[in-house]
Amino acid sequence: MHAHRGNHIEYFRNYSPSLRSESPVKVELYPRYRRSKTFKVNGGDAGGGAAQTEKSEVAGSGNVTSQQLVDEPFAPGHDKGSCLSRYESGLYRKLSSHKPSPYLFSKLGSNESLHHNLFGPNSYNKTIASAFPFTLSSQTGPDEKQDNGTSAPEFLKQSGSRNDSSQSSRMPDDKLLGGLLAPGFDERSCLSRYRSSLFRKISPHKPSSYLLSKLRRYEDLHKRCGPRTKSYKKAFKRLKSGHGSSGGCNYLVWIPVNGLGNRMISLASTFLYALLTDRVLLVEVGNDMSGLFCEPFPNSSWILPKSFSHTVEFRNHYERYARGYGNQLKNGIINESMESINILPPPFFLTPTFNQEVQRMFPERETVFHHLGRYLFHPSNEAWGRIIRFYQAYLANADERIGLQIRVFNTKTTKAQTVLDELFKCTQKEKLLPQVDPQNPAAAPIQNQRSKAILVTSLYTEFYENISNTYWAKPTVTGEVIGVYQPSHDETQHFGDNMQNMKAWAEMYLLSMSDVLVTSGWSTFGYVAQGLGGLKPWVLYKIEEEHTRNPSCVRDLSMEPCFHHPPTYDCRRKKKMNAGSLFPYLKYCEDLNWGVKLVSDHQ
Repeated sequence: MHAHRGNHIEYFRNYSPSLRSESPVKVELYPRYRRSKTFKVNGGDAGGGAAQTEKSEVAGSGNVTSQQLVDEPFAPGHDKGSCLSRYESGLYRKLSSHKPSPYLFSKLGSNESLHHNLFGPNSYNKTIASAFPFTLSSQTGPDEKQDNGTSAPEFLKQSGSRNDSSQSSRMPDDKLLGGLLAPGFDERSCLSRYRSSLFRKISPHKPSSYLLSKLRRYEDLHKRCGPRTKSYKKAFKRLKSGHGSSGGCNYLVWIPVNGLGNRMISLASTFLYALLTDRVLLVEVGNDMSGLFCEPFPNSSWILPKSFSHTVEFRNHYERYARGYGNQLKNGIINESMESINILPPPFFLTPTFNQEVQRMFPERETVFHHLGRYLFHPSNEAWGRIIRFYQAYLANADERIGLQIRVFNTKTTKAQTVLDELFKCTQKEKLLPQVDPQNPAAAPIQNQRSKAILVTSLYTEFYENISNTYWAKPTVTGEVIGVYQPSHDETQHFGDNMQNMKAWAEMYLLSMSDVLVTSGWSTFGYVAQGLGGLKPWVLYKIEEEHTRNPSCVRDLSMEPCFHHPPTYDCRRKKKMNAGSLFPYLKYCEDLNWGVKLVSDHQ
């Protein structure tokens, strides 16, 4: 068993390397009882199951097979149910090259016969017992239950799971993501850009031809007007002199606020605004975001030069400062203001100026962040290394990957145990995780045994430890093998911490590679994961002051993020409006009853 407290835990992985062989392994047996001729072990089958064996005749045993005896000096005839490990342990070790001698077999047989005559159920009596003055009080009586170590988990060989061939069949290469990405990038500078498709199913949501044309047009604009170009230098000189930009290049500057999930969603939405208004997006990348993402646009950069920030003090809203953002806006040097924290796709559908254009770009309404997020956000080589090392070590060989994103907003008013209880209620009711069998300490190996990998992302270790202990202590009723893993647990969210943002980005991306996803309500961390992965998660309702809901979770309406602050007043009609009922593709969020999100038209 491989275990690492607080980071990850994996069960059932001490397997025999010989079981992974593609060709049958033939083994000569030399037992005293002429137990078998040969047996075969076939590893790496498509279903990832247990070893395939041939039954053999065993003299005097009746039902014991060569698989059970495994070339060990065990006599047949034991009650298999009372000690599963006796005849099954050989399935999980290399076959020993050291054969017991015939003389040792004969001695063991003599001892077994003697022991049976003295202590067998029909021979144990006071007369024979009196011949042995030593005490037997420490031995377990015939009616007592024995702990034979069967409470420890069963070990599983590495399966040839459905994911082993995923790169060639389950996930055919679609490195341009249906045309979202432009070819021609230097692949070594950003390994994730063209390799991410190898680790996810191909999205059934294809970008529209109109969106693709807008992206190619924008890339040409950014190449012409981006940093270090003649047009940019000219615009920068005019801005510095107080005359604003010109020359056909207008700019949209994004400034980061709040956590990484909020930033990524607002950045994607700001880019959408740049697409709609033919502006060049420039991103202020502080120290805490440095090295997280690759450059998204070919032959150019989206990073706001530091010299630009010195010219316009964006965080200074006071008009009395000449270089302040407020004064520049007032004097027309900067011609528009947007608060990025409140920018999400739904308002563009609500604005008459953009409504038709954005509908042409996204005929599938619920794919806005799915497409723009996959276009913009490619893990840097450092982040990609973290993602792929973890994925290949712990998730790749599972038949199913289940992501659990657990956010506790206030640990003082919400107990971890309450969150755990609600999580188990959700996953059991929706049959996302198997139940454990409290009656059996160990489950016998079965053919085509399936495995599930549970990825837990949380600031805290309690959830990981509880889930992993649950599946360690008892087998599952389905016979599935469960591995539980947690990449990190920082306990506290640190704003402005580059390394924590690096780990957060890696974990969002790992969650997006799940087959099944459970997220926490209100959490933008989960919104990013579901959008990138094209997943409709089960959403755990937010727990406030120990108040829970029944049911504890609900299937989300779409993979789009929830817009927490929709407009509530119609300025043209001068009256309040109900944003969740204006269009068939706008609905109130399941996790936040005043928020709205984009859904498919037919919902």
